[in-house]
Amino acid sequence: MSPVESLSERGDVLRMLAASAERACGGSGRLVLLRGATGTGRTALLEAAAEHAATLGMRVLRARCTPEDAGTDWAALRQLLCEEMDFADDVPAGEGDAGPGAPGAPHPRAYATRLWRLLLRRQADSAPLFVAVDDVHAADPASRRWLTEAARHLDRLPVLLVVTERRQYDIERSGAGLAHALPPDLVRTHTLAPLSPDAAAELVRAAFPGAEPGRVADCVRAGAGSPLLLRALLDDLASGSGGGGPAPLAALPDTCAALYPGGYPDAVSWWLAGAGGATSAVARALALLETGGAGAAPGTRAAPDARGIAEAGGTGEDGEAGACAPRAPAAGGGVPAADGGMPAADGGVPVADGWPVACAAERREVQAQVVARMAQVDAARVAGWLTAMTRLGLLCQDADGLPRYAHPLLRDAVLSGWTSGRRRAAHRTAAEELMRRGADVSVVAGHLAHASVVAEPWAVDVLVQAAAAEVRAGRARAAVTFLRRALDEPMAPGSRAGVLVQLGSLECAEHPAGGIARLTEAVRLPGGSRDLVRAMVALATALARSGETPAALRMLRTEEARLADHPDLIRTLRAVAVLMSDHELGALREEYRRRRGPDGDSPDLLGAAHQALIVRYEATAGLISSEDATARIRGLLEEPADPLAEPFLLGTAAVVAQWADELDEAERLVRRALDALGSFLLHPMHHVLLDVRVDLAAARADFATVLADPRARTPVTGQPGPGPGPASAHTQAVIALVETDRLEEAARLVDGFDLRTAPDSWRTHRFLYARGVLRAAAGDPAAALDDFLECGRRQAAHEAVRSVIAPWRVGAAECRLALGRPREALALAEEELRLAEVWRTPRTLGRALRVLGEATGGRRGLDLTGRAVEVLREGPVGTELISALVSHGRRLAASGERSRARGPLREAVERAERLGAVRLRTVAEGLLHEGGARRAGAPRTGPAALTDSERRIAGLAAEGRTNAEIAALLHLARRTVETHLTAAYRKLGIRRRTQLPTALRPAPPGAPAGTG
Repeated sequence: MSPVESLSERGDVLRMLAASAERACGGSGRLVLLRGATGTGRTALLEAAAEHAATLGMRVLRARCTPEDAGTDWAALRQLLCEEMDFADDVPAGEGDAGPGAPGAPHPRAYATRLWRLLLRRQADSAPLFVAVDDVHAADPASRRWLTEAARHLDRLPVLLVVTERRQYDIERSGAGLAHALPPDLVRTHTLAPLSPDAAAELVRAAFPGAEPGRVADCVRAGAGSPLLLRALLDDLASGSGGGGPAPLAALPDTCAALYPGGYPDAVSWWLAGAGGATSAVARALALLETGGAGAAPGTRAAPDARGIAEAGGTGEDGEAGACAPRAPAAGGGVPAADGGMPAADGGVPVADGWPVACAAERREVQAQVVARMAQVDAARVAGWLTAMTRLGLLCQDADGLPRYAHPLLRDAVLSGWTSGRRRAAHRTAAEELMRRGADVSVVAGHLAHASVVAEPWAVDVLVQAAAAEVRAGRARAAVTFLRRALDEPMAPGSRAGVLVQLGSLECAEHPAGGIARLTEAVRLPGGSRDLVRAMVALATALARSGETPAALRMLRTEEARLADHPDLIRTLRAVAVLMSDHELGALREEYRRRRGPDGDSPDLLGAAHQALIVRYEATAGLISSEDATARIRGLLEEPADPLAEPFLLGTAAVVAQWADELDEAERLVRRALDALGSFLLHPMHHVLLDVRVDLAAARADFATVLADPRARTPVTGQPGPGPGPASAHTQAVIALVETDRLEEAARLVDGFDLRTAPDSWRTHRFLYARGVLRAAAGDPAAALDDFLECGRRQAAHEAVRSVIAPWRVGAAECRLALGRPREALALAEEELRLAEVWRTPRTLGRALRVLGEATGGRRGLDLTGRAVEVLREGPVGTELISALVSHGRRLAASGERSRARGPLREAVERAERLGAVRLRTVAEGLLHEGGARRAGAPRTGPAALTDSERRIAGLAAEGRTNAEIAALLHLARRTVETHLTAAYRKLGIRRRTQLPTALRPAPPGAPAGTG
């Protein structure tokens, strides 16, 4: 793009210059002053006017002032008069010309007058003159005085003097302009405005015909209303296309490193150089402030997740920028508070989106003060500069009214002029200032991550708390960055061990052995016993997950010697060993038998975690009822717990509560345990808690939550050695896929594991059961029976005879019935009922009654299935009741009571419809069809069609909670929340979040039900 092509929207001033030139040709000259900010096209406009003047026969004299010539007298004038200046130097001085200098030297004012009379007028007599002086703000004082003096006489001469002057708001106040001492009637002033978006877009399309609108808009924003920057950007983009004719406009990069040959960053650097050192420092400080806060510009509300909006049909929260009541500014610093927010000063300072103020006006004030502190300039001038640059187009206002750069590429170009050392120092200043004002830890830590070493305790506290917040938000990589930066700070060995444990936990989450070196260092550091135990627990867990369980157990036994004076901590380590190793679990059983014997000690001598594990063992061994198990667990929970042992107790209690059909209590215990663990991911109970959470969703037949679990469909294929084997999420995902009639997906997931090399753990046993469920649904009862029996054999080898872990006897009995072996099925069903009557929970008892009724047949079988339905009505909502209703309907139909069979079968269809249990719904509909009944009409839309989880999440969203808040409140992944909201929106027939409160209200009596 040529300079003339950049004169878009300059037609009015070009016409004014043309008229002034014609007037000068008639003998009436004037001074025309073109003012504007750097890059607004002053020089291009001056050249265009000079070219037009030449066509009118005017003689053109040109001068361009530079800061380098400011110390040389008459530098601009010498450029204008060239050879005539030598003649003027030889003109003798007249009377009264002697000045204060050397004898005979002309006085500067007299010298200027002589130049005017003898030279400029002489040239004007021969032809009209067009005198063009560019960047007069940089002229030497003598030339500026001469130009001002000359302007006083132009109205009677054929001379047009056109001068350009840089006038914009800089941090350092500029001097008076050229025309400040002239009468208004002697000068015509025009201030150049930035390019409008439409004009800039027209220039982009002229350079790249057919460019996509989005890319054109990107270029317009990066050009920031400046012809200089836009021209440089388009030249770079054209050069990078490789030539050979017009190329498509490529996507605009966010960094200048992707531009070639680099004219755009050079133009930005030139603009900053002309603005002065203080303005450059402020511009770069603002750019640094934008890039420092937790992955987004500080003070800027993060954009809503596009995927969440698309899937949930909602919109992100609107930003607010209203006025707020006056408030005393925050003062003082301090250590961040324990809840992850910074401490409030002066009685409490509200923190909004990381900044310690809630309204836009105060945010802008704080932003200006922080930038001023970073650049070490006057904050009042910074506020004015931010306003002026927003008017020019280099900055724009975000949703909260805060100025920020119009495009990331522009911000990167501004920032590229700072050295890494200067950036680190500025980041540290920003962190200190924001921390002092009470900003959120995420913002302060975002700057500390790039800052030089602070060597103050608060820096480590901020980084660690910010890392914990990032873990809770599911952004592990940001947490790793913060913790790695924390290790650069000096700290006590105990604190360093804690940071190493958290960092090692996160690194091991990326790769099983990724953080073992960090954890080993933490174990070897001197420090308190509790710090040592945390490090040992983390290291042992990491080793076990990477397939080195024997090494983990050896390490625990070796390091126990360092805890000889702390038997409670030794018990905690032994609880870790029990959870990791079946061999250690066997040792716990032997200890249980010894202490229960006539000469044994009281079990009260064991720690709470060990006692809870013993309750769990008794439950699986069929030695205790669910009522006794929950009572003993609740008693343990009421006792004071050591913080290190508490996760073991809570996790084991959650497992037992889930087995006992106390699902809500189990959910509360899981939340408590996860809160207690925090970012301590390398703990043997962490995976147990995640397993319980997915098991709870499965118990409620919440298939969407089960399948949304990030671990649900990630089998480890092709891994050498035994590997970690399947997790509970895989087991429940297979069953959920079967129940939703997606057998091919379930088969692919099953094929992802080689159970011959998987570890012999209860997770593998359950996966065998899930594979049996799939094979039975696929019509292969013989293969399914093998899986069920192998699951039972492996559980019996570990004394887990009760089917609270996996109801293998139920599956095996159904397979034997399908294979025509009712006697063997009956034996399995009777044993299942015997064990269920000891444990006595609705699910286990109802399940056993159902399969016994199927195996028994006849009138007694009908009574048993009817009893199963009644028992299961008292339990949690799940597929067991649907299966019992189907069995009872089948038994009724087999006994000739087809009309009575329709009731339970229709109820089964309705319940299956609500839960999304496609397989059971198909079975129930088939039986109804065989009995001559029409398909029952189950609601597919409306509030009644929502599952419990969908209703709970939709209700929270209707209360105004965000997806992130709902996920944190329910301890779910954000993806799970989005999936449930998507399903709820579809069933409710709405598209926006604001429609939820109305859509969730029940229909008035008599209103027609939705049919889908």
